[in-house]
Amino acid sequence: MLNDKTILITGGTGSFGKKMVRALLQNYKPKKLIVFSRDELKQFEMSQKWSTHKYPCIRYMLGDIRDRNRLMTVFNQVDYVIHAAALKQVPAAEHNPAEFIKTNVLGAMNIIDAAQQNKVKKIIALSTDKACNPINLYGATKLCSDKLFMAANVDSGADDTRFAVVRYGNVLGSRGSVVPFFEERAKTGVLPITDLRMTRFWITLDRTVHFVLMALSMAKGGELFVPRIPSMKIVDLAKAIAPKCKQEVVGIRPGEKIHETLISEDEARHTIQFKECYIVQPNARLQKDLLVNGKKGGGKRCPENFRYSSDTNNQWLTVKELRELVNQISDDYAIEKSRWSMDDVPQ
Repeated sequence: MLNDKTILITGGTGSFGKKMVRALLQNYKPKKLIVFSRDELKQFEMSQKWSTHKYPCIRYMLGDIRDRNRLMTVFNQVDYVIHAAALKQVPAAEHNPAEFIKTNVLGAMNIIDAAQQNKVKKIIALSTDKACNPINLYGATKLCSDKLFMAANVDSGADDTRFAVVRYGNVLGSRGSVVPFFEERAKTGVLPITDLRMTRFWITLDRTVHFVLMALSMAKGGELFVPRIPSMKIVDLAKAIAPKCKQEVVGIRPGEKIHETLISEDEARHTIQFKECYIVQPNARLQKDLLVNGKKGGGKRCPENFRYSSDTNNQWLTVKELRELVNQISDDYAIEKSRWSMDDVPQ
């Protein structure tokens, strides 16, 4: 499906974007692969690893999703879009709400307009667990974005652009995650814990790439794809990273939850459960099709009062498993850091 096609990744220089670029170059033969972002330095660094000389299909394009006219230009003749660009830091959102609305909400509207005008085949937009029953500004903007993408299918004809959303939990080892923060604070001998009861969903970058590509192939328009992933206790993560460090409870930050939810009870009424994921489908007719088509694959309705929450999850990462994951992430980061050393860049 992706061979000989033009694929564009917004926010393509982020942690997810780089993993997706690697996966697409290793496993497919795209006609053109566009890395779209607003950071010229990150694009320059990426081009040292994936140069246009070695990979003639790759294009680095500067721009901001806030700029509708720029999107109209770069979306020309694009077949598939993976929308990963967003402002994501919860504390920053609480203090800079207007900036998050401009990027996460108005930017989403620009993406939708540009895709429909240029007749893009499919768009997968990346969401977050914080968009489910949001209590912070970041989550609220992503919920609004999700609703915009799913509603966009109503305006599209049968053969026009299809929009779908992927919602998952915290990404282990991504920029801004708690892992590098804990590793740095471990040097002081004390790890700050916001709440001893806190739990989170966790997913690796490799798994997110696999899941987004699966959603891209399955999407017919309007779906919200949620992977079935494990939970972990924040105190267990602290033990895995620095077992000898003292844990100091510092209290919940503004906009933070004790537990995260990926599917609410209200959404569960429209949710079909599969072996690898859940699919929330607000359209009753399409939901019925999922059940019919999903018999061989095990698709079934979620039970009454179902809620997919990090504290009631039936999959949990142990301290040992977390330590192995953290060590793997640290090793991968060290390898990446050496590859991206500016000492190797020709002047």
